[in-house]
Amino acid sequence: MSDLPPVLATGIVFYFVYKVFELFVRKNERIAIIEKLGQKISETDTSVISAQLSSLLGSFPKRSFTGLRTGCLLLGVGLGFLVGLFICYYLNSSNVYQDKWELHNLYGIAYVASACFFGGAGLIVSYVLEKKRD
Repeated sequence: MSDLPPVLATGIVFYFVYKVFELFVRKNERIAIIEKLGQKISETDTSVISAQLSSLLGSFPKRSFTGLRTGCLLLGVGLGFLVGLFICYYLNSSNVYQDKWELHNLYGIAYVASACFFGGAGLIVSYVLEKKRD
């Protein structure tokens, strides 16, 4: 069992070295492909290509609601942590649980569950607002 960590460390190092070299090789391949495409584009009619690109780009929505989504998510997670704090305060003041380990586990569950619940509710609110905006 004591031979396993050096073997794993050596394997991980060689894996990442391989991936770094592969990254640089693929970068050079991509540059070569882009140069070939650039030569072909200059030979063909650019108006056809621009018409195709505009038809592709015209199908995407022009509005981005990233700020709204992020704001609603963070608002929901913050509200969830606040509700979790109130739940933990209630659990601590009720003296129902004498075992501190069980009380500590309930604290973690209260924080995580309420943060996930209200974070999801925030995302649902942002979805409803986006649909109402469109």
